[in-house]
Amino acid sequence: AYFKRHFVKPGITGLAQSKGYRGELRESTDLVERVRYDTMYVAEWSLILDLSILVRTAGQIVVPPRTAY
Repeated sequence: AYFKRHFVKPGITGLAQSKGYRGELRESTDLVERVRYDTMYVAEWSLILDLSILVRTAGQIVVPPRTAY
């Protein structure tokens, strides 16, 4: 499933990043969750999903999560 991520062009942010899975991998489950969200994005892409990612990203700019550097 990991290689499905390569079907999407990279952008500024993604579903996994907007859900807080970014930066350093502190636990092995972090990578599993990143891949899960990225493959979910590939499978369920929609304009609404992209807009929700943009809204979440904007919210994290205002109030950065603890996982942010």
